[in-house]
Amino acid sequence: QVQVVESGGGLVQPGGSLKLSCAFSGTTFSIYRMGWYRQPPGQQRLLVADINSSDYISYADSVKGRFTISRDKDKNTMFLQMNNLKPEDTAVYYCHADAIHSQYWGQGTQVTVSS
Repeated sequence: QVQVVESGGGLVQPGGSLKLSCAFSGTTFSIYRMGWYRQPPGQQRLLVADINSSDYISYADSVKGRFTISRDKDKNTMFLQMNNLKPEDTAVYYCHADAIHSQYWGQGTQVTVSS
């Protein structure tokens, strides 16, 4: 089992920045891919960015050049640095891990971009 806990959401003005963190614990050796998803109000949950065990990174087109995913392997922690935030970035952000035979989700953290 893997436990996933996000932190770092909040309210920010357009053009501002936030950094999300995700801590993994438990059988973290089984994780081969981790990423961030988001779900705006009334919409489906979509991939924002992910990183695999080979450190290959991908981003949704809507966040390229503004968001940066990273991780600290020693601390089993993943981050999402979000810059130049826009109102359309408002959503609940979820941390996700693909592991051998299973997948895991965090509880979600609200990000609101508004003036």
